[in-house]
Amino acid sequence: MTREEKAIVIEDLTAQLAGNANIYLADISGLDAGTTSDLRRACFKANIKLAVVKNTLLEKAMEASDKEFGELPTVLKGNTSLMLSETGNAPAKLIKNFRKKSDKPLLKGAFIEEAIFIGDENLDTLVSIKSREELIGDIIGLLQSPAKNVISGLKSGGGKLAGILKTLSEK
Repeated sequence: MTREEKAIVIEDLTAQLAGNANIYLADISGLDAGTTSDLRRACFKANIKLAVVKNTLLEKAMEASDKEFGELPTVLKGNTSLMLSETGNAPAKLIKNFRKKSDKPLLKGAFIEEAIFIGDENLDTLVSIKSREELIGDIIGLLQSPAKNVISGLKSGGGKLAGILKTLSEK
């Protein structure tokens, strides 16, 4: 690979890192061709972009990026696959589901909305992270709850009050 080709790859990786808030680094080494193909299909269905990258080029792209990756470049050893997603927990769920059949992929690290997770032991934490849309839905539900209680109280109370007034007027 020539210097120009490397520069183009680094530039492309930097753009991908800048354009995605959810970045996962995984190790898929040791998977046979069929299993790797199944993983790629599962990623495509889940709207996750999967790419095997050279560690040195990814490290240079991380340095060139505007984002602060902290200790994430330290996990760039051995085979590294880059998983990019719109949803923060989608790659973690995919990895966890895929591990039911195989012991790989292993999570090396993740960068989720400026939070850094290093190591495979954080997989369960990443699976339980809610997406932005889920959080907004939860907040709206919490905000609507008191108003619904007041309205239902007024409706039920109004019905009782009307019933009492009707009974009194009939007497």
